[in-house]
This record gives sequence, C-alpha cells and structure tokens, in this order.
Amino acid sequence: MASVSERTDAADAELTIEQLAGAVGMSVRNIRNHQSRGLLPSPEVRARVGYYGPDHVARLRLIQDLQGEGFNLGAIERLLSASSASAERVLRLRAAMTAFETETPEVVTGEELLERFGELDAKDLERVRKLKLLTPLGDDRFEVPSPALMRAAEEVTELGISLHAALALVERVSRECETISRAFVKLYLDELWAPFVAAGEPEERWEEVLAAIRGLRPIASEALLAIFKQRMSAQVEAESAKLIERQVKRAQ
Repeated sequence: MASVSERTDAADAELTIEQLAGAVGMSVRNIRNHQSRGLLPSPEVRARVGYYGPDHVARLRLIQDLQGEGFNLGAIERLLSASSASAERVLRLRAAMTAFETETPEVVTGEELLERFGELDAKDLERVRKLKLLTPLGDDRFEVPSPALMRAAEEVTELGISLHAALALVERVSRECETISRAFVKLYLDELWAPFVAAGEPEERWEEVLAAIRGLRPIASEALLAIFKQRMSAQVEAESAKLIERQVKRAQ
C-alpha cells in the first residue's frame, strides 16, 4: 500500500491509468467502469495516452468513501451528476448523522449466560432476540451490543427481580424510547432541516446544520435523563408515602 507521501505526490502528478489505479488502490477495470458510467471525467489524451490529474484522484477517493458509507453505484451516479460539492456535502452529512458514541460490544459464552441468568423460557428468548440484546456468533458464543444493559439486567436479578419481569420492562422502555427518539429527530427535521432546504441550502449555513446534527443526540440524552430523574423521584416519593402510611396503619 502506498504511503501518505507517495499518495500525495501521485495526486499532484500526471498519471497514466495504471499509476492512477496504484495511487487510489483501485483496479484499472473499475476505473474504466466508473469512467464509462460518467462517474469519472475523461483523461487528457496526449500521443494516444490518457493522463489523469488531482481532480481524478479526488473524485475516485470520494467514490470510495461513498461506497464505504453504503451508497451503491447507482446512487453515487445520481449524486455526482449534480456536482462534486453536493456529493461531498452528503458524505459529511451522513458522517455527522452516524458519528455517535456507542458502546464497545463484548463477547460471552452460553455457559456464562447460563451462570448469570439461568435458563430462559421460549418467550424470554424471543424477547431477547427482538430486543437485539444478544447476537449469536456460533460455537456457543454471543455478542453483547450493550454491555451496560447486560450489567443492569444482572444487577436487577441479583436484587431478586425475575429476568422475565426485567425483560418485559426493557421491552416496554424500548418502545417508549423509540417514540421519544423519533420525536427528537422530527423536531430537528421540522425546525432546522426543512427551513434550511427551503432557503436553498445556503453555503454559509452548512457548518451550522452539521453542528446541529452532531449536537442532537447529547442534548436529547441529557433532556431525557433530566426528565426521567424528576419523574422517578416523584414516583418513588409517592409510593414511599403510601408504603409508610400502610405500615403505620398495621402498627396501630
């Protein structure tokens, strides 16, 4: 693989198609295919040899980035037919939308799960599958996408609460959180994105829009946690008062 300096030097030079392929790590066949689809401008031809420059290198790397983000060639073709700037913006927009902090998954064995939680009945196993709490990897190994949620489930069962009841609650909370998440995303789309599009997507506001996307999740998380703390405190206080009242009546 070419070093960074080699790639930079290549981008500044006039390249044959073979040199271009080496510079971007792509086969000559794929480069010709991109060119035939109109994804890559034609080279400058001198003495029957086509020469490619920095713009070709940048375009091919943009195509690679877009493919890496999940865009197929048809979508890339439609995107690049507008302008390279538009494609770059979409790539940055997608990166901002997916650049959220996530947990590092852990891998556990079936034996470890059995030791932690005991046997699960068919209904609970179906809940685990639907909630994507575990991902089978084969050979009696499972990926845990959210170790924090797994630890919470373990701590709940250690308190004496059945895993069946805990999973039922997680299922309900998951539905509520999905509704809340949609509400926050809709708020962003209605209040920020739609007016931005209506204004013609002005160049000077792109950074503002991207920053708003990056800030959406932490703001939503903090707001949700703050509200939950308030509601949880109120519920605990109300139920505590009822418990104390019942205990006093029994003691009389």
